[in-house]
Amino acid sequence: MSRTSRRAAVGAVALTVAALGTTAPAQAAPTSSTTLVVSANQTLRSVTHVATGSLYGLDTASVPADSLVEPLKPNTFVQMAPGGSQLPNGEPGPGGDALVVAPEAARAGAKVVVRMPDWYPDFPYKWVSWSDWLSAVDKQVASVKPSGATDIAAYELWNEPDWTWNTSAAGSFDSGWATTYREVRAKDATTPVQGPSYSAWNQSWMSTFLTDAKASGTVPDIVSWHELQGSQNIAAHVAAYRALETSLGISPRPIAIEEYGTTSEVGVPGPLASYVAKFERAGVHDAELAFWNHYGTLGDTLTDTGGSPNGSYWLYKWYGAMSGNMLVTTPPAQTGIDGFASLNGAGNQISVVTGGCTGSCAVTVNGLSSLSAFGSTVHVKLEYTPSKGRTTAVAGPITVSDTDYTVSGGSITVPVTMNASDGYHLTVTPSGSATSLAGRYQITNRNSGLALDTSGAGTAQGTAAVQAASTTGTDQNWTLVAAGNGLYKIKQQASGLLLGITDAGTSDGGTALIWGDNGTADHLWQLIPSGDGYYKIANYNSGLLLGVNGMSTSAGAQVLQWDDNGTADHLWKLTAR
Repeated sequence: MSRTSRRAAVGAVALTVAALGTTAPAQAAPTSSTTLVVSANQTLRSVTHVATGSLYGLDTASVPADSLVEPLKPNTFVQMAPGGSQLPNGEPGPGGDALVVAPEAARAGAKVVVRMPDWYPDFPYKWVSWSDWLSAVDKQVASVKPSGATDIAAYELWNEPDWTWNTSAAGSFDSGWATTYREVRAKDATTPVQGPSYSAWNQSWMSTFLTDAKASGTVPDIVSWHELQGSQNIAAHVAAYRALETSLGISPRPIAIEEYGTTSEVGVPGPLASYVAKFERAGVHDAELAFWNHYGTLGDTLTDTGGSPNGSYWLYKWYGAMSGNMLVTTPPAQTGIDGFASLNGAGNQISVVTGGCTGSCAVTVNGLSSLSAFGSTVHVKLEYTPSKGRTTAVAGPITVSDTDYTVSGGSITVPVTMNASDGYHLTVTPSGSATSLAGRYQITNRNSGLALDTSGAGTAQGTAAVQAASTTGTDQNWTLVAAGNGLYKIKQQASGLLLGITDAGTSDGGTALIWGDNGTADHLWQLIPSGDGYYKIANYNSGLLLGVNGMSTSAGAQVLQWDDNGTADHLWKLTAR
């Protein structure tokens, strides 16, 4: 079981302004290494919401509220043994009893796995005796059988035996597994048995276990282990297990990943998108978010027991809203940008959830020409769910853009300036109501309260962009010109020149200036609402955010680009003029 007992500021930069060259346009970001590819005409599997469950995600029959549980379309919950006394993570009393929460799980269409060793209060478990353990097993089965619960998915016979099984007192785990398996089957011949529930994938452990289980006739109906060290090796682990099945002549079993996510990842949308994508691709039957903190938080997608949604909740709500078929998605590598996608049953809506990338990233959707509902143009809504910490509530997703795309060769590419911690959602439909920020504004920095301007109110090509006290001058009037694909050019009224970056640079500290429209990608910007009336202004070429040197609050301070480190100088307010 996942337990806690187990396991900037921008610096001042010396800056000089150099003229922006007029050579061929720089390679526009994003690149193939930061682009997720979705094959809209290739079905992966039916939508079953594989990874929406959690360990101890439910506390009682009504906590969390049904209104929070049901939108996630949870697949499976792993819960405490009926009548158990487990006290994890300093909880004052047992919670999450499998039979107590079963009605709420059923209302959400989810199954429940009974974690049998959580009959005991301590973790790691303290072995008493074989007679005591078998008596506990008998009591649990006796309570499940007449309960009337129709959503019990399996009995999990033990949890993380690689470090919680007392070999000196109880004998070998494989022998103990066989004894426990037979005890369950003597009382319940039909409910599936799940295991061995190792704390991590280990080829040697699993090979020995399966060999022994086959010899004793006690191979689990569902094979399980945990993925608590990151998502990068999930595909390899599943492939290794399938190879073991084949080599041992064991028929294919459903795979359950009973716990996933590290302590630093739970509640954080970006990295969780990668887990879901890899579980879907690998063909895992079900996967449950780990339990690192409190009961009834749906795997830390809520701020606390029965609490409010945090940023990760909305990622799983996007997942829960998927229907029809999952689509093939191809990330550039095992780490970095990844995501999962679906095509609804009517064939007229593609949903893509992604994350894990930093800066200039993109989603390419191929195969649109093979779908009869889509024509030469499509509509794309791009939204994101911010990561504000596990215990901080997030009211809901924030829309970045709502715009039309021209389909070329059956494909579109949607630019997405990402923060690796945030989650992103694209909804592709045949048509929709496009919105735009196009218009003239004064652009004011949140940190300083000063306005975007040019040095000395200058209008010459190459003049540095600075912040200045607010005036009514046209040097502080900036027109957002729609450039397609949800991007904008930012044109100064006084000069008619565009806001860009010195030499189309892509490094932290690159200075902002004004220059003629020579087609370089540094003249393209994506505006990302922060949800409180301000915007991050992201350069399409670099993926970096418009900010102020040293977070200065002084007039005349240089405006530059910097990575998204959460500082207030990266937030700007648009006031119509």
